[in-house]
Order: sequence, then C-alpha cells, then structure tokens
Amino acid sequence: MTTPIYLSLVFHNHQPVGQFGFVNEHCVQAAYEPLVSLMEAHPAITCGLHFTGSLLDYLIAEQQPLLARIRALVERGQLEVLSGGYYEPILTTLPDADKIGQIQKLSATVEDVFGQRPRGMWLAERIWEPHLVRPIAQAGIEYVIIDDTHFEAVGYNKERELFGYFVSEEQGYTVRVFPTLSVLRYAIPWDTVPNVIAWLREQAAEPLPNFQPKLAFMGDDGEKFGVWPGTYEHNWGEESKYMETLFAALEAENGWLRTIRPSDYIDQYPALGRVYLPTASYFEMGQWSLPPDRFRELKRIKTEFQDQEREDVLRYLRGSIWRNFMIKYDEVNHMNKRMLMVADKVHAMPDGPDKERALDLLWRAQANDAYWHGLFGGIYLFNFRVANYANLIAAEELAEGANAPLSVRQFDFNKDSTDEITLTGAPFNAIWKPNTGGALLELDYRPLHYNILNIMTRREEGYHEEIRQAAQTGQLVTPEMEQGGVKFEDREAVRVKEAGIEEYLLYDWHQRGAFIDHFLREDVDLQAVYRAFYGEQGDFVNLPYETEIQPGADESTVFLRRDGHVWVGDRRCPVRVSKTFTFRRGEDAYRCVYTVRNLSDAPLGARFAVELASGFDGGQDMQYCHYTVNGGAEQLPLVGMLEHENVISHTSVTSIRALALTTDVNLPCTLWTFPLETVTNSEAGYERGYQGTVYLHIWPLYLAPDAEWQAVITQQVTAYNG
Repeated sequence: MTTPIYLSLVFHNHQPVGQFGFVNEHCVQAAYEPLVSLMEAHPAITCGLHFTGSLLDYLIAEQQPLLARIRALVERGQLEVLSGGYYEPILTTLPDADKIGQIQKLSATVEDVFGQRPRGMWLAERIWEPHLVRPIAQAGIEYVIIDDTHFEAVGYNKERELFGYFVSEEQGYTVRVFPTLSVLRYAIPWDTVPNVIAWLREQAAEPLPNFQPKLAFMGDDGEKFGVWPGTYEHNWGEESKYMETLFAALEAENGWLRTIRPSDYIDQYPALGRVYLPTASYFEMGQWSLPPDRFRELKRIKTEFQDQEREDVLRYLRGSIWRNFMIKYDEVNHMNKRMLMVADKVHAMPDGPDKERALDLLWRAQANDAYWHGLFGGIYLFNFRVANYANLIAAEELAEGANAPLSVRQFDFNKDSTDEITLTGAPFNAIWKPNTGGALLELDYRPLHYNILNIMTRREEGYHEEIRQAAQTGQLVTPEMEQGGVKFEDREAVRVKEAGIEEYLLYDWHQRGAFIDHFLREDVDLQAVYRAFYGEQGDFVNLPYETEIQPGADESTVFLRRDGHVWVGDRRCPVRVSKTFTFRRGEDAYRCVYTVRNLSDAPLGARFAVELASGFDGGQDMQYCHYTVNGGAEQLPLVGMLEHENVISHTSVTSIRALALTTDVNLPCTLWTFPLETVTNSEAGYERGYQGTVYLHIWPLYLAPDAEWQAVITQQVTAYNG
C-alpha cells in the first residue's frame, strides 16, 4: 500500500523595477492569470504564490480584479502568498536594516492586499549565505525556500534525504528551510504528467525513517508556465494543456498524493533536523559568475562527468559565488557601492515622510536584475540600470536636499584599497577613479535623476566562444535563414539576430568612462580605436594620477595630475598631464582645464586625445536620440562611427530623458565617435546591445622642451523638448 506523500508547489512571479508596462501585461495574460483560473477550477489543489513588490505594484495599479480573485483563493485556504525582499534584492549585499525593511514592507503589503500575513519568503535567485538566518528571522519570517544543491554541498543525498524541511540557526535565531527539488523543477512542466506521478509514487513507497509523510517540494519561476518561449502553448494550449492535465491527475490520485501549502506542512509535522548551509546558489549562477575561461572550463567538465553519469562527482561540482559578479563587472561593483553610499545618507535622515520616501527609492535601487548577468540581460539591460540610478539619485537628493551644497570627499569608495573622489550637490554628482587614469566614472544630473555615464565596458563573456565556433563552421542561423526554410533543429546551430554578429565581439582593454587621456600613434585611425586594437604611445589611460581637492559649498575643484611618459620613436619622453575640474553650485555646466607639459629636453610631437562618453537609453534609435556638431542642423546617429574635423562643439540629446548634453572645446579638434555595443543572448538569439557612445577629441601637439599646451572642455546639461 502506498504511503501518503505531500506535494507543495510554489510559483515565484517577478518583473523588475523599470520593466515595460506591456511586458507586465503580457506576463499576466500568458502565465499569472491562467494559473489563477486553473486553481479556481480545481479547489482541492493548494499552492504557494509569490509576487515581488515591483510586480505587485503594477498589479495593484492595473489588475485589481485579478488580485481580488487571488484573495478569494487565500480566504478559502487554497493559496498562501509569500513574502521576500520587496524589490527582489540580493539580500546578502544589503545592510541588515534594508534586508529587514524590504521583507517587512512586502509582508505588510501582502497582508493588506490578500488579507493574510506571510509566514514564508522567496529568496531572490536562491542566493544564500549563512548569516541571512538572523535578519530573515528578525523580519518575522518562519521559512525560506532554497535549492537542493545547497544541501548537496554539505553531504545530503537529494534523491532520498530532502523530503521535508530543516531548521537553520544563526546566533540563536532560527528559520525553517525547504529544499526545492531539482528533479521536480526539471520535470514540471517538461516531463509527461504520467512520469511525474510515477516518480511521486516511487517516493511514497519509501517512507521516512520517522514514518511521517514525505514532502516533495517544488518552487520555481511562474514565467516558466507561459512566458518563456514556447511555454504558453505547452502549458495552456488546446493540444497539450499540460497544467490542466497535471492538476486533474493530482486530484485523481488524492488517496495517496495530496497538495499542501508550506505553512500547513510546518504546522503538522516537525523538521527533519538542523542544517547549516554554505554560501551558494543554483549551479548555473555559480558558473555565470566565473571569468570567461573558467566558465568554459566548468561547462566542459560538467559535460564530461554527465556523459560518464558520475553523480558522485557532479554533486560536488560548483562554480564561484554571487559576489564574484562585483569582480567580474566593474559596473556592478560601482552600482553596489553607490547604493551603500546612498544608504548611509538615507539611514541618517530623521524619521518622517521624507525618510520613508527615500527608503523606498533606495530599496527600488537594490533590485537585483541589474547587478549580475547570466545568459540574458542583467547588467547589460540599459533600462534596468537607468531605473536603479534614477532611484539612487532621487533618494540621495531627498537625503541632502534639492539645493544641496557641494560636498567633495576622497575615500575608498569602491573598496579596492585606493581612494576615489566623490562630488555631490546641486545639480551634479561626480565620481573619479584617480588610480585608473583619473577617469570620471559617474556623472549624475540630479534634476532629471540621470547618470550620463551609465555605460558598459565591452568585455568577453564565456558564451562568446559558441558564436565564434558557429561562425567558423557556418552554423549561425539568422531569422531570415529560418524564414527561408533552414531548420534550427536540423543541426547544432546558434541563433543570431543578424549575420556577421561575430564581428562585434570586441573587448576594451581599459574601463570606459570620461576624461580618459590618450596619446595615439600616427597610424591609428577611427576603425582601430573602435575595435580597441591600436597603438597607445602614452602610459596615462589606466595608471594612477596624483590628486588634490579644494572643497567648497558653492565652488569645488578637483585636480588630477600624472607625470608619465610618451614614446616618440625610440625615445621615452617624460610628460605631465594635468586636468582641473571646477563645479559651481546651481550651475548646469562644469569645466575641465587640461594642461600637457613636455618635461623632456627634446621637442615633443604627438597626437593627444581626450575620451568622453555618454549613455542614453534608446541611443540606438534616431527616433529618440542623436547628436549634432558645431550647432549644425544635421542629426547624426549615436551608433554611427563618424569622423569630424574642426569641431568646437557637439550636442547629444535624448528625447526619452528630455536632456541635452553639450560639449564645448576652446581649441578646434578632430572628433571621432563610435558606439559601445555588446553581444548578449535573448529569446530570439544573440544580439547587439547599445551601451553608450564614445567621443574622442584629438589635437596635434608640438611642444618645445618645458613648453605646455592647454585646452578647456566644458559640458553643459539643458532641457530638451524635441
């Protein structure tokens, strides 16, 4: 006789801060609403449901009838709604006050909307570190859901020992931990329903040592059930109706197989024991956080042991930890440390409505989606970065005041043991990296809450090798080829959105930013600089600059200088490059005075170039963004690779942000412009993504011994109304 077994299904629904409204609506129609309808049609089936706060905000504003139906399911005991970090942050990277605050905010909202206080929570990307037990418990949460791979890492057999929940502890605080079983996550909805039922029957036939009923737990993304490519027809279409078939089968087998909400199982049965889990996430996350060569190495090793069916090895195989994304991407670390900087200011505010508003903005900026990258999107998605920076800038403005005095500090902002320089105040924020070329890495225009230097450095990804190999063997498949009859399934091919995409696998040898100083060889042209493969004669781009700051509430100056060298033929000539930035409170413009001095005892002839940049979302589309030169009427594309002579001014505009950035130089220069574009994956295949535009200003220098050259660069931000 089969022993009863419980099945707990939890569906995690998430859309990021900054997501487009039409995407949210599509997800409702394709996945969220069909599941609610299915539960209404099968009242004997109980489940758990999780909405992130960013998605819940949309539902509250636009989908009240759906929320009322979900509340009815909660009231009749069929459904429980979970909590979590409100804006789906990676909890491990937040101050504890924000961990607790975000969880409590979602718990309160869930109780208000659905009428029941959550007892459990969804952990974003299942990124776990042992210290999380304490703040989770302090936030009033009883249980959390974590992958079975976390348990394998400490020796548990996921095929036999994870049919229940455990208790984890930190400094006397406890939280119950449910392992979500990978076998179920892979089986539902991909394996047949009879196979799923057969597997559950096999597990029920082997009772637990204490003879309490087993619990088979599956927590997974709700978007898998209708939003992912091909899943709507599979789950809800007339031919398959997978989810209807599954729920009907669960009802038919209710003599021995019963669904249960996680909190109900906790109330009826004790834990299987204590557990202390390591820092971990799911396997793919650990692979994605590795450097490209190690990414490919781990992928190869895993395939090798899978082919050998070496489960005894595979269960111990894992990559790096999530925090390594802050090493892999300077932009992720910068955004994270910017968040911590703003958090200090917000938490120091006196209690009141302004602080509550600032906290919510800060928490929005902690949304995880722009802080990492797997195979899709993440940090490469412009609109997510824009949203995070907008919220950070707005929160900081509330903490400091809209007309804040200028404040300049020199401290280890990015936590690498060397000091950065930060300037905040009306109307600009700015951050320099003296140890890396004295580059300007962030420039915020506070009135519009926009980071003008929201750009990405082009770097290699582990999956780029797949594109190269497919290009070499003629296995890249474009949409046009598929429309012409080429079958993607016919061979080991790689989907790409355009032919020749392998030509855009370009990698920068230095971090991109602004006010980066170059000395270019005479044979260097625009194409070479665009491809980041050219002759650099100086040692200024990514080496340290000396600093001096002159703070003032109404005017602040940042001075950077490097005594470096420029190769002229076989001569290594000492050269000093100085740049002095001046910001004035209330002024929408700032200036940088450049001085290049020949410190050698021989004449110096060279091409000196100053690299600036801007990042405007939608910059790939002339409908939204363009630039002009010398006040001309011709609108030029931000994605163009163009050369202009005798330039004294250029203006880049974005109608999306209603912003115009004008750059003036007092000495005519040659201007080279080119886009920063990355190659990442999407549902339709590998594609280019616009990440910003570089503006390289070039002057010929002819300096006698001890002579100097000087130029002034001014940038001004104005409103743009199209």
